[in-house]
Amino acid sequence: MNAPVTIELPVVVIGAGPTGLAAAAHLVQRGIEPLVLEAGPAAGAAVREWSHVRLFSTWGEVVDPAAEKLLAPTGWSKPDAGTYPSGGDWADLYLKPLADALGDKVRTGVRVTGVSRTGRDRIVDADRAAQPFVVHVEHADGREERLFARAVIDASGTWTIPSPAGGSGLPALGERAAAGKITYRVPDLKDPAVRARYTGKRTAVIGSGASAFTALAYLADLAKSEDGAGTKAVWILRRGISGSTFGGGTADQLPARGALGLAAKAAVDDGHADAVTGFRTEVIERDGDGRLVLVAEDGRRLEPVDEVIVLTGFRPDLSFLSEIRLGLDERLQAPTALAPLIDPNQHSCGTVYPHGHRELAHPEQGVYLVGMKSYGRAPTFLAMTGYEQVRSVVAALAGDIESADRVELTLPETGVCGGAGLFDAPEADQTSGGCCAPAPQLIQLGASAPAEEAAAGGCCGS
Repeated sequence: MNAPVTIELPVVVIGAGPTGLAAAAHLVQRGIEPLVLEAGPAAGAAVREWSHVRLFSTWGEVVDPAAEKLLAPTGWSKPDAGTYPSGGDWADLYLKPLADALGDKVRTGVRVTGVSRTGRDRIVDADRAAQPFVVHVEHADGREERLFARAVIDASGTWTIPSPAGGSGLPALGERAAAGKITYRVPDLKDPAVRARYTGKRTAVIGSGASAFTALAYLADLAKSEDGAGTKAVWILRRGISGSTFGGGTADQLPARGALGLAAKAAVDDGHADAVTGFRTEVIERDGDGRLVLVAEDGRRLEPVDEVIVLTGFRPDLSFLSEIRLGLDERLQAPTALAPLIDPNQHSCGTVYPHGHRELAHPEQGVYLVGMKSYGRAPTFLAMTGYEQVRSVVAALAGDIESADRVELTLPETGVCGGAGLFDAPEADQTSGGCCAPAPQLIQLGASAPAEEAAAGGCCGS
C-alpha cells in the first residue's frame, strides 16, 4: 500500500484531554481535518481519574475560545465563568460535549504505540520531510492499525507516569514491593472504601506542590471529622521550609491556588500534619506489623506509617516517539527552546514567558508536543497555556505564520518571586527568590473547595 499524498491527510492529535480537544477545535476552525486518538474509553479519561479534585482555575480560564465557538451551535451553555469546576465537572460539562461536537473526528479506545515517517526510521535522511507520518495504534480489542498523517500533535499529557518516592528519581528500594500501601494520586476521601483506608491511620505525603497541598488539606479535614480520630499526616519534603514553601498566599492572582497552600500550612500549624524536611527517601521497609518505614539517604528512619501518598510530579511517555527526531532538554525533557522558559528553578506559573509554535518545534518538522507533555518534568502548567500553544501551532500548520507568531497570553502571578520553589536546594539558598506574599492569612479550605491536579493539564504545581 502506498502512502497517500501528505496534504490530503488529517492532523493526528494524540489524546482527547483539554489540550488535545482544543487542538482539534482550532484545526476545524482552520479547515484542517483532525483525527483525535484517545487511549481511554472516553474523552477526558485522565481528568475523570481525578474527578473529585476541584480546579483552582475558574470556568472562565479552562474553556478554549475555539472550542466554545464549536460548541455554540449545539446549544451548549457555558458554566458561570467565575466558579470553580471539579475534574468531574470539567469532563462532563465541557470535554464530553466538545468530543460529541467533534463526532467521528475523535476515536476512543485507541492507543498510539508508535509514530514515524513512512518508510523512514529516525536514521534515514533521504526525502524524509516529504514522507507523511505513519502512526501505529492498538485498539481496545487488540487489533492493530496504521494511520497516516500530515502532522502529529501529541497532547497525551503525563498522567500515566507518576514520579516515584525515591529522592534520586528512581523508585526507592522496596517501593515496588510496598505498592499495595502506596498511591500516586490524590485520594478521594468521599469514597467510603478509600476513606476507610486512611481513617485513623498515619499517612506519609511525599511532595511539595499543589497535589501534596490538596492531600494534606483532605487528610486534615478527615482528622477533624466525627469519624476521623487518630488520622495523622506526615509531610515529607526534600528541602527545608522557607517563605515559598506554601506558595504565594494572598498575593496569588489565582485566589484558590493561594488558599490551597495556606490550607496545607494550617494542617501543619493545627497539628494534623507533621513536616519532615530535607528527607530524600531511598528505602521503604516493612516493620513487624506490616507498616512502612521510610529511610532517607542520610540514614534517618521515620516512625512507621500505614499508608504513603507519593505526589512528586509526573513524566512524559516518550516511548512511542522513539523513531521521531525530537529536540528535548536534557533535564526537563521539554522542547529545547521551551525549557529555559519553564525551568522550575527559575519560573513559576506567572513568570513563564508566552510561547508558541517556534518554542515547541522539533528537528522533525510537523511534530509538536503540547499541553502538559510539552513541559516534560516541569510542573507549573495552566490550561490556558495549552490552549494558546495549540492556537499558535495550528496557525503555523495552516501557513498563517503571522498569527502563529503573535502569541499573547498573560498568566496569573503566583505571588512567588522567580521559581516555584519545588526543587531541592540547601535551606540557606532559599531566601532569595522566596515568597513575595505578605504574611499569610490562614483560611479554611475544605475538601469541597478549590484545588487543582497537576497532570490534568489545567494546573500549576504538582
